[in-house]
Amino acid sequence: MTPQEIEKLIADGLPGANVQVFSEDDTHFEALVISSVFEGKRQLQRHQMVYKTLGDLMGGEIHALSIQAKTPEEN
Repeated sequence: MTPQEIEKLIADGLPGANVQVFSEDDTHFEALVISSVFEGKRQLQRHQMVYKTLGDLMGGEIHALSIQAKTPEEN
């Protein structure tokens, strides 16, 4: 799994989001997701929304994902 593939999955699941994913080993990933859908949500809820876009890939092809989920105003 590549960072670009993960970016696409997150962007498809959260339309309008600005998504950047980084990885040095294509197993451990860092994601920055900026979306207005996060407004009024706590960090845990935001992370759950991102994880939902990745489904069963989490814990499998994606071993670890560090997430920064922000609203446009927080960026």
